[in-house]
Amino acid sequence: MEKLSFRVKKEFCAECSLALRRFVGHLDGVKDVEVSVGDGKVTISYDGEKMAGGDLFKISKESIEKLGYGLEDEEETRDG
Repeated sequence: MEKLSFRVKKEFCAECSLALRRFVGHLDGVKDVEVSVGDGKVTISYDGEKMAGGDLFKISKESIEKLGYGLEDEEETRDG
């Protein structure tokens, strides 16, 4: 199990965090999506054999941008 973490620039509203969890959480290989509404931290647990971390980051970033948010930085943090 691997983890991908990043921060959203501004506070994530509850509805948008739910939308992100629903969309990204249904991708093949994604096990869990944690969104901290208060500080904008997103952590995604995934199976690296089913999906590459770079691809998951790109999909997540695009989804966040469609919701009207941006990332604090363009670098993802991976564990695992």
